[in-house]
Amino acid sequence: MPASRPLFLASDAQPAERACAELIERYGQAVSGEADVIVALGGDGFMLDTLQRHMALGIPIYGMNQGTVGFLMNRFAIDGMMERLAAARETILHPLRMIAETAAGATTEALAINEVSLHRQTGQASKIRISIDGRVRVDEVICDGILVATPAGSSAYNYSAHGPILPLKAGVLALTPISPFRPRRWRGALLPREATVEFDILDHRKRPVSISADARETRNIVHASVREAPELGLRLLFDPEHDLEERILNEQFCP
Repeated sequence: MPASRPLFLASDAQPAERACAELIERYGQAVSGEADVIVALGGDGFMLDTLQRHMALGIPIYGMNQGTVGFLMNRFAIDGMMERLAAARETILHPLRMIAETAAGATTEALAINEVSLHRQTGQASKIRISIDGRVRVDEVICDGILVATPAGSSAYNYSAHGPILPLKAGVLALTPISPFRPRRWRGALLPREATVEFDILDHRKRPVSISADARETRNIVHASVREAPELGLRLLFDPEHDLEERILNEQFCP
């Protein structure tokens, strides 16, 4: 895509801030409302935060790795920035919309690009009822927590919890329990991307549960619903040799 007015943003890590200053000195800095692309320097966490904060602008975001893993980032280089932006390929991601009700009666709504995850808040396991599209599918799962992951997030926390890695075009979401005790041997499910997942927290006073949409946490919930937000399209740019679909697919064959 042609891009001539980049807005460079960096995490608060010193290497990212230094890299950002070098890029601004070389290529200039666009005003936020006039930029046609955002270049984010940091790690995957900073990329998720940048996507959340600048979603309303509707412009693509090109990440360069100045963090650790950098799964959502391209390699860092000062030279050839404009040429790389012009040659970059766009990937559209659809976030999850989470709505949670707390024991105090408050309602929280948030978006998640990787996953929505529920976690026990005390030493006691949580007890959660799971419904899909209004039908109860699991009366009670006793576990440390449970999560719903997008394909883009399936190789992150979801994979660490022994969930499946999902190709971007699979059209499904992963429902993955975290350290389940009952039902025995239940390892989760694959759901259509149109599905609405609802969680009811059983015995919430004795076994409180929190919910997180990526890094945004709400504590002491009693009910939550999660579904994809197909009306929201997040635009990520990747170098041709750093195709996100290929990277996710390749993760299934890496030791």
